[in-house]
Amino acid sequence: MKPNADVCVIIAAKNAAETIGRAITSALAEPETAEVMVVDDGSSDGTADVSRQADDGTGRLTVTSFDVNRGPAAARNHAISLSKAPVLAILDADDFFFAGRLKNLLSQTDWDFIADNIAFVDEEKASSAHLALEAFPAAPRDLDLSEFIEGNISKRGVRRGEIGFLKPLMRRDFLDAHRLRYQESLRLGEDYDLYARALTKGARYKIIHSCGYGAVVRGDSLSSSHRTIDLKRLYEADRAILSQTGLSDQARALIGRHERHIRGRYELREFLDIKRQSGPKAALLYALGKPSAIPAIAGGILADKTERFRRQPQAAPVALGGSGALRYLLQPPSTAV
Repeated sequence: MKPNADVCVIIAAKNAAETIGRAITSALAEPETAEVMVVDDGSSDGTADVSRQADDGTGRLTVTSFDVNRGPAAARNHAISLSKAPVLAILDADDFFFAGRLKNLLSQTDWDFIADNIAFVDEEKASSAHLALEAFPAAPRDLDLSEFIEGNISKRGVRRGEIGFLKPLMRRDFLDAHRLRYQESLRLGEDYDLYARALTKGARYKIIHSCGYGAVVRGDSLSSSHRTIDLKRLYEADRAILSQTGLSDQARALIGRHERHIRGRYELREFLDIKRQSGPKAALLYALGKPSAIPAIAGGILADKTERFRRQPQAAPVALGGSGALRYLLQPPSTAV
């Protein structure tokens, strides 16, 4: 590892040959990067070879490959097991760091997790996004479990901008002390699950408003779609947290709210899947056999039927506006709530 470097940057990648070079280059450009761990998660497009071509010769890049796709949670856990750095950073294969990101984050104190602002960037303007980046003051603040849960409950008709998009640095000693790793059965919400479990165990999660992470908006992103079973596994993950002993009443109520939200989405999707595969009668029998699911199913169908009368929500975060300004996840400190 480089002397005085603290951070292992973990990049889980599947079929990311077109973008991963940019991600790796941005991570290696940070003086605080001790290691870049790329895990090629069963790609078929030469992602591993392209990754090796981005090596800067400093010995900090390690590329490993899975023969079959195992999901981002398994890929990240594998990278954590190989790494040695005391601080871990997650970088998606189609995103990038703005220069100086790690220095700004590491200058803060008293945290187990720390995240900065995110700029949403259109793919065609990613190379010049740094020219439009605004210099917000850090204005550090703590993120509690209540705000975290609220920021991970999606709302119809509201442009996506959930707290779940944040990409915090994580202290390895906190993860190890509480035996925390990504839950490998999850293909959706694996970040949410890890951070929620950490917060219930007393993690100090700090946020700064200065921006160091560029999230590229792509319509074909793997994270933009999910299976019905993925929703089921996510609410089951909430139930696993709720089964913990020693959980505070407030934490139990907050996690329970998220569990009901995700379970409702699952029940609606399951109903629609049965209707599409086996017909309306079979779907109706499913609903009648699960009376507790009827409110979520009926509410979801009603919302879908009236969707055209409301402003259409954005399927993904809007990036560059007409003026060329970037869109940020967190409001500038002067207007932040």
